[in-house]
Amino acid sequence: MVGYEPPSFFVGLDLGLNSDPQIAPDKHPTQTLAPHDEDFRPEVMDSDLESQPEPPRILKHLRRGPTTTPTIKTPSPYAVDDEIEGFSSKDDFLKELEHAQNAVGEFGGDNRAGIEGTLHRISAIRSTKGMIVGLTCRVGRAVSGHVDMIYDLLQYGKSILFVGKPGVGKTTVMREIARVLADEFHKRVVIVDTSNEIGGDGNIPHSAIGGARRLQVPDSSMQHAVMIEAVENHMPEVIMVDEIGTEAEAHACRSIAERGVMLIGTAHGQRLENIIKNPILSDLVGGVETVTLGDGEARTRNSQKIVLERQAPPAFHFLIEMRDRHYWVTHQTQKSVDILLRGKNPQVEVRKRNEKFKVVIEKSKAYDKCDP
Repeated sequence: MVGYEPPSFFVGLDLGLNSDPQIAPDKHPTQTLAPHDEDFRPEVMDSDLESQPEPPRILKHLRRGPTTTPTIKTPSPYAVDDEIEGFSSKDDFLKELEHAQNAVGEFGGDNRAGIEGTLHRISAIRSTKGMIVGLTCRVGRAVSGHVDMIYDLLQYGKSILFVGKPGVGKTTVMREIARVLADEFHKRVVIVDTSNEIGGDGNIPHSAIGGARRLQVPDSSMQHAVMIEAVENHMPEVIMVDEIGTEAEAHACRSIAERGVMLIGTAHGQRLENIIKNPILSDLVGGVETVTLGDGEARTRNSQKIVLERQAPPAFHFLIEMRDRHYWVTHQTQKSVDILLRGKNPQVEVRKRNEKFKVVIEKSKAYDKCDP
């Protein structure tokens, strides 16, 4: 089964909500691959919410199934303040928003909350005074078969870093990799789960991660400390961490890699070049330093005497650019970084799905010839 992009919709004082948005259904019996995204319906593993208490009107949309992605209507600057689409008045909307906030539970320091037993994520929009004035509701899905694109790479037991723009499906593939490594490869997998985004909200993780264990992170600023704790206390063979974004987390990844533990991680950035040029995240791919070459070496390389070189071995053996849901570019990180720093184009593997949704691997393709 191919990956499915979880839709999101917004509720707030500054955004009108479509009167009857459609969100993808929680369960579908088929695993047939459809030729077009609009016809595609993935198998999901969300808990059955029908037995739960009746939610607020805002949160009901998380239980509905989409045939289309919900639309966001930006109100006209000339709109009357007391009229919010779908609600009789602003007071009615504020009451509904407060009801939804109480039903979801407490928001953490990163302004995120979840719904226990699901993979959905609710994010708060706050005013300058700290009051919640809107919610962003993102529907999380567990999709089987998404890991087919890199199943062969998992057998090497090497660390893998996924990069891509927000919403391309990095977290979705992380869930499936966790399940496959734990249940099929019989590895001791520990997920460092900040904001409960991989394993879902609540103390019992979602069944989408299979037999993998999960460490919850009390605060997003402590993610790097929990990563080290996982290695020291829980004897993992694989550690998985989502949204690596600080220098401390990058150093923690290097420390874990040097201890021989397989790492699976994600970072925001569309291309490998973005990671190399990012002073915070460049340590993930070995770091960059300025080197002065001797005259002979400079002539041999046909370059200037002052050049950029990789500082250390990368923390991740493979780096995968998720350029599209079905189009991934795979790097051997060390080779690609060295070649890019010399101003040349490395050879990469392109992994994509054809019109029949079969995985096709193009080997030794020039990096600048990759399409999306």
